Amino acid sequence: MLGLLLVGSAAGQGRLPRSAPEAQGVSSAAVRAFVEAADREVKTMHSFMLVRHGQVVAEGWWKPEGAEKPHELWSLSKSFTSTAVGLARAEGKLALGDPVLKFFPGKAPAEVSANLRAMTLRDLLTMTAGHQEEAKFTEAAPWVETFLAHPVPHAPGTHFQYNSPATHLLSAIVRQVTGQTVLDYLKPRLFEPLGIAPPEWPSSPQGNTLGGWGLKLCTEDVAKFGQLYLQKGQWQGKQLVPTDWVEQATSRQVPNDAGKQHAAQSDWAQGYGYQFWRCRHGAYRGDGKDGQFCIVLPQWDAVVAMTAETGDMQRELNVVWDHLLAAFQPEALPENPGEAARLKEVLGGLAVSVGAAK
Repeated sequence: MLGLLLVGSAAGQGRLPRSAPEAQGVSSAAVRAFVEAADREVKTMHSFMLVRHGQVVAEGWWKPEGAEKPHELWSLSKSFTSTAVGLARAEGKLALGDPVLKFFPGKAPAEVSANLRAMTLRDLLTMTAGHQEEAKFTEAAPWVETFLAHPVPHAPGTHFQYNSPATHLLSAIVRQVTGQTVLDYLKPRLFEPLGIAPPEWPSSPQGNTLGGWGLKLCTEDVAKFGQLYLQKGQWQGKQLVPTDWVEQATSRQVPNDAGKQHAAQSDWAQGYGYQFWRCRHGAYRGDGKDGQFCIVLPQWDAVVAMTAETGDMQRELNVVWDHLLAAFQPEALPENPGEAARLKEVLGGLAVSVGAAK
């Protein structure tokens, strides 16, 4: 009874509820195998959190990382910017078919190409703005104007090109239509309802939240975000994000496998949504450089949050597919105190190896 009271108290303070793996249909032995494989095969893991049926069943940090330490999310930030766009759309402040130039009167280049004129908000969301390569932002020139002046050789909507500056433009658009930066806009609409402390998220020299990178959150914050999307935007009885936005943002909106060998084995060739990647196994994710992941597994009612500093992000995902998918069972499992103790011991001994390289 005391354990239940503690879990309830923790959840009331903004933490996700905790549970033994077996109670949620996952064996402690399987989780231990996953952790040991991640420790052995991924250089360098920093943290993970596994959520099943809305309950945290396992969590670990490789020292000196810790539960309360915010982590640089890199491009996982993009999925949060996408959420801001979805909320602004729900409030009637923008539409996906709006031309990008509509939001920036007076900032277009002297000569506007047909492709730039045709570029829409949806094209920014799906990384199909029409660029062959990313625009280069500098301190010397305004970022929005730099983006708009960048060559657009492809018809928007036809050519997938990963494009962090395009996400920054989404951030600038949200500010244009709401009068608030993405960070400030999301505080009462997303971060506060999820119990996430005001995060660090820097801005451009012009005052727009970076959008495509720069957000820092704790591992549990990332897990909450994934759980929100798993629950189709619902949180504690409230619809924080419209269901239709969740479904559209996480669906395959455009292909991204052109010219890729062995595309069937790559989690970077399964399609792209609105700043979310599709994965193999029917999953989807937000992700960032060096192995920052928020993986949502609807088929298994599970979320995996991971942070790392690795040069092989596919290997990090493979550890999840290889060790966790088969571990998810439809019903609760019998308690296993011996394996629970072994898992606890492994989790307590995690540490970044001295001299570990990416």
